[in-house]
Amino acid sequence: MHVVNADIETIFRKVADLLDILNANPFRIRAYRNAAATIAGLSRDVADMVSRNEDLTRLPGIGRDLSKKILEIVETGHLRFLDTLEKNAHASFSELMEIPGLGPRKVKALYDALDIRNIEELEEAAEQGRIALVAGFGKKSQQNILKEIVRRKERSRRITYQAAMFAAEPLLSYLRACDDITQVAIAGSFRRCRETIGDLDLLVTCRRGADAVRHFTRYDGVADILSSGNTRSSVVLHSGLQVDLRVVPQVSWGAALLYFTGSWQHNIALRKLAIGRGLKLNEYGLFREHERIAGKSEKEVYACLDIPFIAPELREDRGEIQAAAKHQLPALVSLDDIRGDLHMHTTRTDGHNSILQMAEAAQSKGYEYIAITDHSRQVRIAHGMDAEALATHIEDIDAIQRKMPGIAILKGVEVDILRDGTLDLPDEILQQLDIVICAVHYHFDLSLQQQTRRIIKALEHPCTRILAHPTGRLLTRRQPYAVDMQAVMKAARETGCVLEINSAPKRLDLNDQHCRMAKEMGVKVSIDSDAHSTGDLDFLQNGINQARRGWLEPDDVINTRSLTELKKLLQQEA
Repeated sequence: MHVVNADIETIFRKVADLLDILNANPFRIRAYRNAAATIAGLSRDVADMVSRNEDLTRLPGIGRDLSKKILEIVETGHLRFLDTLEKNAHASFSELMEIPGLGPRKVKALYDALDIRNIEELEEAAEQGRIALVAGFGKKSQQNILKEIVRRKERSRRITYQAAMFAAEPLLSYLRACDDITQVAIAGSFRRCRETIGDLDLLVTCRRGADAVRHFTRYDGVADILSSGNTRSSVVLHSGLQVDLRVVPQVSWGAALLYFTGSWQHNIALRKLAIGRGLKLNEYGLFREHERIAGKSEKEVYACLDIPFIAPELREDRGEIQAAAKHQLPALVSLDDIRGDLHMHTTRTDGHNSILQMAEAAQSKGYEYIAITDHSRQVRIAHGMDAEALATHIEDIDAIQRKMPGIAILKGVEVDILRDGTLDLPDEILQQLDIVICAVHYHFDLSLQQQTRRIIKALEHPCTRILAHPTGRLLTRRQPYAVDMQAVMKAARETGCVLEINSAPKRLDLNDQHCRMAKEMGVKVSIDSDAHSTGDLDFLQNGINQARRGWLEPDDVINTRSLTELKKLLQQEA
């Protein structure tokens, strides 16, 4: 099987959690958590590094022992040490800890008090009211557990776009290496860059369909073959992701790609457009009676319907066909438009690389500027800075700037918004910065009115320029907190503040509809990586995808501007 970085990260996090339950040495627990974070932050494939015999101990936090364990995972797909821990601490404890609010100690408390070992027993105990009686819990905790179990069931089949991409890339390379296959593409929600993916839809053209299908089912990442024929096959990968492959004729390639990319609402609207012209559209082509008049390419199909090509990210039947008919489609932002990255972390707080390393990596991407925005003191788990530490950090940034005149290194901070809406650091230190990003990291359970007032108060602070990850969600793990985004955007427009599209794979916050709302309300956005390592700078493409789904153009995004233009914008009075 092909092991991806996310597999290694997951195994190391499970080890850390189980060690925590077993009251192991705290330093050992932290070593596994740090190793998981390092793997998660890599832009390179660890399995590829192993195949090239690269020294894994050169990675931050990876010593000889952890390097051997990574090698074992890559070679076998398993870690014997984890198997041993699961026997000692019950295998399903890892599953219980995926419920928000249930860390290692709470899972152990439930086991000690109620002998709860798995999700089913947890759900039963919550429904019977027994969890509320356990010390450290209560009726509210019990209700939240039940809600999260329901949500878990609803989203159990969906994974993040990035997780799907890690699964898709080696499979695509494998298929392209087959001499019989002439074209291959991913369609479906993945091609539309949806933030979560249920399964993968692959299309191929080939010389002999049966040979292509046979090659597909022999991929070493396949765990189970659900069906297999001459032109179609469905498999499940070891990761649990289902992949459907369809062989299509070359003459129908564009029509099939259009059809299987979707969305189905977009397809229905296109078919109605075709019917209005006396035509018929399906996955085989665009037909006038029995004559195929288009189908080899998507562009050809759209042209025969008298509309320009519509980018896959827009195909949700949210007005894109009407805009295309009027030649009013947005000129969507792309990665080439980005001039800098305004949200990243260093070893000063919870990052894995130094200021210099982050700056060098950004410069190698051709960026004109970056902002170093480490955490403020409230985020203790990330070793956040107080005013004195930030003052020293400012001096460190200035020192690196003198060494690197080729890229502007803006002095910033990701300052926490406290419960009452005030900022976590005094004005005197915030005023010394080039850019202040504010964010919510705690108190997600406030009412809609309280959370909205809290955020608006932070936006009204004269130092605030950007609101980071505005709704606080973590894809497949945590729902957004309750907040009136229309009111927040109105406040952002009035104060001149910017809303962030956080490009971290598990955030993608703003969502696509909020991106479009911001555009319509005249609120600018910043597409940032929230990088915690040099490899994380590549996350920016995720945010670009989200921005494109939200109809954003380069002018809607502040970090498409030159340094001079950006500084002018940041210095505007609220």
